[in-house]
Amino acid sequence: MEVHVRPEVQAKLDQMVRESGRPTDELVEDAIIGYFDELAYARETLDRRFDDMESGTVKPMEGEEARRRLMEKTEAQRQRRRSA
Repeated sequence: MEVHVRPEVQAKLDQMVRESGRPTDELVEDAIIGYFDELAYARETLDRRFDDMESGTVKPMEGEEARRRLMEKTEAQRQRRRSA
């Protein structure tokens, strides 16, 4: 198989080959495997969430409400770190 990448990607790959001492084909294969593993994980997570919503186990919320809750959690974590 032959893979063509943009010059900036090739430069990053060449740097990783130099730094790791691993052959290019191994690095590319690992990257592809990792990508597919992450894609499968994301798909499984989305499927579970969809099933949870369909069954009523999880209730959907508006985007602004989700954002507000996330910001509150983030601020609470920052406060804990500051006081630690």
